[in-house]
Amino acid sequence: MDPLAGRTLVFDEVFAMLDPEIWHAGRKATTFDSGFYGRSAFARIEGEEGFQPYEIVDDPQTENGKALKISARYIGRKMNVPSYYGNDLPEYQWISGNIQTAKPDGTLLKGWRDGYFEARMWFPAHPLTFPGFWFLNGRSILHPETSIELDIAEHKGFEPKVYGAYLHEWGEPGQHHESIGVPTPVDVTTGYFRYGMLVDGATCSLFFERQRIEDPVSGEPVIWNIGRADEMDGQNDVFWPLITLALLSDVPFPDPLIEEHRQTALHVDYFRVWR
Repeated sequence: MDPLAGRTLVFDEVFAMLDPEIWHAGRKATTFDSGFYGRSAFARIEGEEGFQPYEIVDDPQTENGKALKISARYIGRKMNVPSYYGNDLPEYQWISGNIQTAKPDGTLLKGWRDGYFEARMWFPAHPLTFPGFWFLNGRSILHPETSIELDIAEHKGFEPKVYGAYLHEWGEPGQHHESIGVPTPVDVTTGYFRYGMLVDGATCSLFFERQRIEDPVSGEPVIWNIGRADEMDGQNDVFWPLITLALLSDVPFPDPLIEEHRQTALHVDYFRVWR
């Protein structure tokens, strides 16, 4: 199945710049908690603790010769990031990045109810990294008692040939979860690859390099039902994207933390939407 068949490109972000009219950088847009997770603080657009994790860099392996580089750095001293729980904890004294088309006050800069969503990214190899390309529904920012989360790709930096994909419908009534580990024929820490999801009404399906992901047991395409699809339509709700470089907190901290692991980066060629 070609996920682009019959669809038109409606949003094309090639990261010639990080446009603040489109992208809000920092903690996840939510009123449920601090908006941080894992072992790092997500920096605001101007950076934190003297470190700027967001850069537009030259890269001949991307379509337009530019890439968004989101870095993570170990600061290793007391930090003063507002509302961050790890400022005083040595293992959590990292700065990394998260960009999203929404703000914590509920403002949506961009969002879509359905379509084919794709990002071309280069995941880092690292003992802690946890990059993600994911979506949340707009209503969940100010009404977090329920939310819909589409995780197109979440990657652990020490698992070079597998990544995770998930559907989470949080909160009752109707809490519902789906998940799959997606094996890849290549090491995804060695170059750029395309990660996609087709959201079509009440269903969503996964793609890697524009090939539909199949269930390893049944051999059938992975197609998940979105239980709150009708609710979204009734509220004119949409999904908004996040591109995040987080650090895992549920694995042992490296001992020692060697020099080459004190800084790492996620590279993003583009993010696109077809409808």
